[in-house]
Amino acid sequence: MQKKVVLIHKGKSFMLGTIAKNLADGGYVVIDAEPTVEDIGAHKGETDLFILYLGEYVDDVASTLVYIKDICTEEDKLLIVIGTATELEVANRSIPAALISATFERPFDMKKLVAQADWLLEANDDLAKRKSILLVDDDGTFLKMVKDWLSSKYRVTIVTSGAQALMYIAENRPDLILLDYEMPVTSGPQLLEMIRSETKVDSIPVIFLTGKGDPESVKKVLAMKPDGYLLKSQDRAKLIAAVDDFFEKQKFKKLHDDKVL
Repeated sequence: MQKKVVLIHKGKSFMLGTIAKNLADGGYVVIDAEPTVEDIGAHKGETDLFILYLGEYVDDVASTLVYIKDICTEEDKLLIVIGTATELEVANRSIPAALISATFERPFDMKKLVAQADWLLEANDDLAKRKSILLVDDDGTFLKMVKDWLSSKYRVTIVTSGAQALMYIAENRPDLILLDYEMPVTSGPQLLEMIRSETKVDSIPVIFLTGKGDPESVKKVLAMKPDGYLLKSQDRAKLIAAVDDFFEKQKFKKLHDDKVL
């Protein structure tokens, strides 16, 4: 497991020096980044773990905090935030608590910070071995609910539009896309057509999520030739079972194809 961390901060202080030293003593390569979109973007591909060290500057970097929120959502980055109670409150206005892996209010125990970073990277390493799912839906409440359901078994990334989905698969290859059939701007069928027209991503399995289960609606969904469809009204157990069944069938098919070869 590669132990790297991007430490986002402004300026220098005794506390920052102590944090960097403790991380280095714990076996980490510490990459410093200014709290700007440009600097964080330049280093985001080097590690999955970010430590955001807040200061008085927090009131002036709203766009940076939104950017951090976006990459934590879209690229599953781990985020530890350090600051005073007031600074943490300001950060939470832009970065929802659900996206923050751990919070440390100053002053704090340095050993606990390093231990938390170790635990997060180990858990993330285990998570990386799981199947990945891209969940595309314009309903934020539904997205959060289904992500919570599936995250016990799978790596789930959520996006709220077809444009965001295309941007994601341009750099990532999920094992499955769960796609809302009815979305504004770019509908599910339109997005599926775009995916199938691109050679590099055309083989990614796509299952439609639909709110309509009547025969005529189902026929319309299946006419697009997705890899399946799931009713959005299904409860937690049925939805997870359906996804599990899809991957089991995929595994069986791969085993069969390998034997034929």
